[in-house]
Amino acid sequence: MSTYLLVHGAWHSGECWQRVVPLLASAGHRVLTPSLTGYGDKAHLLGPEVGLDTHVDDIVKLIVEEDLTEVTLVGHSYAGLVISSAANQVPDRIARLVYLDAMVPEDGESAADVLPVTQTLIDLALKSATGWRVPPLPELPPPSGLFGVTDPADVAWLRTMLSDQSVRCLQQPVRLDNPAVNTIPRAHIHCTVGKPDGFDRRPVPATQPNGAPAQVWELSTGHDCMVTMPVELAELLLKLG
Repeated sequence: MSTYLLVHGAWHSGECWQRVVPLLASAGHRVLTPSLTGYGDKAHLLGPEVGLDTHVDDIVKLIVEEDLTEVTLVGHSYAGLVISSAANQVPDRIARLVYLDAMVPEDGESAADVLPVTQTLIDLALKSATGWRVPPLPELPPPSGLFGVTDPADVAWLRTMLSDQSVRCLQQPVRLDNPAVNTIPRAHIHCTVGKPDGFDRRPVPATQPNGAPAQVWELSTGHDCMVTMPVELAELLLKLG
């Protein structure tokens, strides 16, 4: 039995994995899908002090308190930053990092460094009435839709779990200063449909930090593949895990 810890991206909640969880669990694996501080059932905790470090602490605390080992740690979108810093703190507990259409940082980088278009969101938040709230991205015409979701029923469901993000999440840097984190195998899953202008990902180096060849997989769907292609995503995660 493997343990899958699925970490949602910005503005979402742990509920977004609802269609994937039973597929992994039915294969005999343990699956955890926490909502990070400020989202979902923790939305009332959102404030200007909530940042990337808060979310890293959420994940590290869960791993330690549940005594999780051999974890397949999956980070979607913004959570690529979260899982990177979390693995830096508890590398001995992580079997694999999976970057799911995610930001993939280097040591000391923030979201704005990895994805420069993010700086626009930061600037708008700092100039807003609150000075720190970042609202979810708007729905765009297909194929971009709402985070890549275009089916009306799915869009309506997705809207129920979206909430604002603190600008501090996009400003705080990732810490990757533990050499042991470089030994953890990595995999990348890219969603190939409907990516908005400015949201181009960095090329994946041909070699992983541990020296193994890069593992890159593609899903022919939009950004929120856990909503639009849960079966195909689960099959990939089972193959990787």
